[in-house]
Amino acid sequence: MRVRNKPWAKDYLADHPDQMVETPEALMGNWQSRFPKDQPLNVEIGTGKGQFIVEMARQHPDQNFIGIEIQMSVIAAALKKVVASELTNIQMVRTDGEAINTFFAKGEITNIYLNFSDPWPKTRHAKRRLTSPVFLAHYADVLAEGGQIQFKTDNRGLFEYSLWSLNNFPMVFDGVWLDLHAATDGVEDIQTEYEQKFSAKGPIYQVIAHFPTEA
Repeated sequence: MRVRNKPWAKDYLADHPDQMVETPEALMGNWQSRFPKDQPLNVEIGTGKGQFIVEMARQHPDQNFIGIEIQMSVIAAALKKVVASELTNIQMVRTDGEAINTFFAKGEITNIYLNFSDPWPKTRHAKRRLTSPVFLAHYADVLAEGGQIQFKTDNRGLFEYSLWSLNNFPMVFDGVWLDLHAATDGVEDIQTEYEQKFSAKGPIYQVIAHFPTEA
């Protein structure tokens, strides 16, 4: 679903070059230059309005975070949260997550977060799902050895597809939750705006997985 364009959004992005990256391809292999400290680099694809990534950065000051979002008005809303937080370990990028392997170098990313992605329910659109083999191949290019993909959704069909896709790529499952909010194993759950609003309607599913180590 497209968000109505906010007339202030474009100027707001331009006014905050310290937190907003306009040409991500120019930083390939050199993303740490955007942060005060060289720390593990985590990327959220489809960062929405920013609640998740801001809270992750707040709780994990020893790590760096990059939020990727394609919709201008949405990323502008997220950027407002970043600016207000005064955290220095977050950067925002307005681009399509499908191009992730064109602006991150091999092994440059520690973890990838996929939160409540568009389910693209029609079969002919399956390759657009962020857990499709097309995207997984790109993630494999940029994730460090042992780096994880953490995927959350409230869509049962997308979750089942994702389990199938990750298993057949193949990936190794580190954890699978059929009702994350009922979990008692101490798994970290920093919630998105969407998650807080819609979790009462049904369970939240999560899978965490990594690519096998090459021999």
